[in-house]
Amino acid sequence: MPRTTVLLFQESDGTIPLLEWMDALLPKVQDKCMVRIERLEELGYELRRPEADLLRNGIYELRVAFRSVQYRILYFFHGQEAVISHGLKKESEVPDEEIRMALKRMEMFKNNPRKHTYEE
Repeated sequence: MPRTTVLLFQESDGTIPLLEWMDALLPKVQDKCMVRIERLEELGYELRRPEADLLRNGIYELRVAFRSVQYRILYFFHGQEAVISHGLKKESEVPDEEIRMALKRMEMFKNNPRKHTYEE
């Protein structure tokens, strides 16, 4: 199975929500998040629980736990590419406003992929 290209969403002002969020995490949590992202690259649409799950309306989550804290990385697919919207810490379930933000970013990305793709 071919690897999935994983892209990072970039806001119109040039900020990259995932990178800003990850910068504030402990190094061990950053490492665990990177392992999940690598698994997304390897498996794409085939990645399932406990590592990933579909939330709703095409928004998925990568699931990371560290010391009883639940971290989530929200993403969506654009063809064969996975686009990471942003990350968050969650309590019981992913808040609706976080899913709405990912849906808004998905729409922005679909309307102009080049503008909203982070390139190193």
